Amino acid sequence: MTVEIRPGVPRGSVAAPPSKSMAHRLLICAGLAAGESRIRGLAESEDVLATLDCLRALGADCRPEGSDALVSGAEPFGRGAAELNCRESGSTLRFLLPLCLLSPAPALLRGSGRLMERPLTVYEELCRARGLRFERSAAGLRVSGLLRGGAFRLPGNVSSQFVSGLLFALPLLPEDSRIELVPPVESRSYIDLSLSALRAFGVAADWESDTCLRVPGGQGYRPRDLRVEGDWSNAAFFRALELPVTGLDPDSLQGDRVCEACFARLRAGDAGPIDLGDCPDLGPILFACAAMHRGGRFVNTARLRLKESDRAAAMARELAKFGLDCRVEENAFTVPDAPLLPPKAVLEGHNDHRIVMALAVLCTCVGGRIRGAEAVRKSYPDFFERLEDLDIEVRYDEMDQ
Repeated sequence: MTVEIRPGVPRGSVAAPPSKSMAHRLLICAGLAAGESRIRGLAESEDVLATLDCLRALGADCRPEGSDALVSGAEPFGRGAAELNCRESGSTLRFLLPLCLLSPAPALLRGSGRLMERPLTVYEELCRARGLRFERSAAGLRVSGLLRGGAFRLPGNVSSQFVSGLLFALPLLPEDSRIELVPPVESRSYIDLSLSALRAFGVAADWESDTCLRVPGGQGYRPRDLRVEGDWSNAAFFRALELPVTGLDPDSLQGDRVCEACFARLRAGDAGPIDLGDCPDLGPILFACAAMHRGGRFVNTARLRLKESDRAAAMARELAKFGLDCRVEENAFTVPDAPLLPPKAVLEGHNDHRIVMALAVLCTCVGGRIRGAEAVRKSYPDFFERLEDLDIEVRYDEMDQ
């Protein structure tokens, strides 16, 4: 789908969509709880639907009820062979892989897009060291064997999703466990989100030090009735336009609430450097905000290459169509202080929801057409409808794929 966005001045306010990060975490905890939980305020994004489908594959009963989900947990130790379609959701794949190792039965994890190309070395090395099966093939990733508790040592500068995946599984094992992270520890805020979800379902796990997590074994998840909080990551696209966004917790553990401070710096002409080590998902919209103002420099950007697209390269390519010659380095990204011009070519979404939304924000200033705009369904299915609510003209060409 191609969308055309006419330049205009957005007016009004937006209600924050539910946090995709917390939705994943609460649904997984509910899927492990003995009894029925209700998770309220979900959005039907592709990633959240992937997690629900995979929980069903592991034996949980997940029933939609409006914007809620009723989840009756499964006993992971007694399931049969399972096939999990993670779609394009890296969170789903990395969160659920350790849960597949709570049963001796084999599991096949599949995905689409770039998902199965994304790094899984942490889990591969963990499985090899413990004699567990970890085999990649054209069909997907096959794992089997029983995970045991104990000591785990992981690099701290890779995706926090590996840590969170272990945090969901380890409390259910009979042994106590300890996760040591080799510094530097990045995306700590996402680990804290996982710990908060565990606590909400009655599971104890916490930081023992700045680099070590203690996870007692022999625990069980208790069912809960909880609402998903507002999403700072997706709200950032509207905050970049200086619009009020309701339903956000200013004290949230979500690391992406740092967007407010970053936007303030960019609007004030503070060119940085802005560190993306703990908030890599903000990269595209921060680059866009820098382009709208007086440029900026960003560091710790290497992980942007490993997302749904190579986000640094993709944004550089698309910003060039606005007349901006960005500099992409191994671990840095620079947006020049130069005028933002109407794009002379169709913009490409790179099959990446955050790229599409960042480009849409720029198009509200100077106009433009975005091909592959359907990628927003991954995390924010009604994003363009919300833009229209703000008096921004959006035209759709469903036939242009």
